[in-house]
Amino acid sequence: MSETSAGGMSRREFTKASAFATFAILSARGASAQANADTLRVGLIGCGGRGTGAAINHLTENENVVIVALADAFEDRLKSCRQTITTKEGLKGKADVTDEMCFVGLDAYQKLLATDVQLILHATPPYARPTHIAAAVDAGKHIFTEKPIAVDPTGVRLFIDAANKAKEKNLSFVTGTQRRHQKSYLDTIKKIQDGAVGDILAARSYWCGGLPFSHERKPEWNDLEYRLRNWYNQCWTCGDNIVEQHIHNLDVINWVLGGHPEKVFASGGRAWKPNEERYGDIWDQFSCDYTYPNGVHVMSMSRHWNDSAGGVFEEVTGTKGKSNCRDMGEDDKDPYVQEHIDLVKSIRGEIPYINEGVQTAESTMTSIMGRMSAYTGQELTWEEALNADLDIVPKDLAFEKEYPLGPIPVPGIAGKKAPAEKKERKERKKDA
Repeated sequence: MSETSAGGMSRREFTKASAFATFAILSARGASAQANADTLRVGLIGCGGRGTGAAINHLTENENVVIVALADAFEDRLKSCRQTITTKEGLKGKADVTDEMCFVGLDAYQKLLATDVQLILHATPPYARPTHIAAAVDAGKHIFTEKPIAVDPTGVRLFIDAANKAKEKNLSFVTGTQRRHQKSYLDTIKKIQDGAVGDILAARSYWCGGLPFSHERKPEWNDLEYRLRNWYNQCWTCGDNIVEQHIHNLDVINWVLGGHPEKVFASGGRAWKPNEERYGDIWDQFSCDYTYPNGVHVMSMSRHWNDSAGGVFEEVTGTKGKSNCRDMGEDDKDPYVQEHIDLVKSIRGEIPYINEGVQTAESTMTSIMGRMSAYTGQELTWEEALNADLDIVPKDLAFEKEYPLGPIPVPGIAGKKAPAEKKERKERKKDA
């Protein structure tokens, strides 16, 4: 056999060149494998408007992340989300979802959690969060979940247990209270807590705005489909407006004051909503007087009225002045994006470990206890509200079943009685 190859290279030279080429190929594959190993595989549960928005926020500035799985109760919402995140300019290559990784139905979240995703983005209606998040922690996934985290005390307690278990497993856990990642709030609240306005005497917390979305029922929608598609308009799916939206402002107050309130006395009602089918069984106004440690009172107002005055803000008054909780700092980034940057950095160990589960559960419970007090007409302590046996989410969800609305809560006698009222009624009956 000739010692010269067809290309004029000696056998020894050819062998060396082949070995080098093989080493180069294997090295490149190894580097690629390492890059892939560092890429976070992400799944989205809840593909509606907020879920799609959260996916875009997550992908905007994070590198080495890819959304590979989607889950939703409804196929049309999943398809719309998939189309948006795979074609949006600037996100090319960050969403790679095959047909096999698309899951539809009430059990879609379970199917997604059974895949190899490492991180979930959770944006279903609030009623589902305690069950879904508990399952995600059991499955060992890092978590971003929207707020509120539950609609009743039973759900809050389940969520707190899941958040604590996530901490034990070192699973990073960020919630959708984006003000906690907003530089103007971060800078200002640090200064407030360092004494910039003196000792805090009182505070106000407002979410007074227009109506949220509501949908007319389509003939082909059964009860459950309509409840889920129109989820902002039933208490068991959204928690009422004080829980679904006003949690943002109450979370800031808890943050500034360093904890949750001790008690609340509240009122509210439904001033005008004429169509119960479309606008559901929720109220359109709440006014709450929260008492925090050291006797600090917080006036909370939330309402959904068209052309509503009042605005959306937080304000604290101290012995040295006032602050709107963001006036002593400047923003430098979209907080909806920043919270996802912080989550990924926490997962990768680039910043200290983050777990916001318990703090957001407490802010959710702050909102829920305001609703409970207004519905029942009772003053409630934190312990009474948190430990109440109130559980408003139907246990057996199926599209073939009926889920009638109402009744619309009547101030002072609505729903299940709060613990304080039940005890009082029991004692009166005993005395009689």
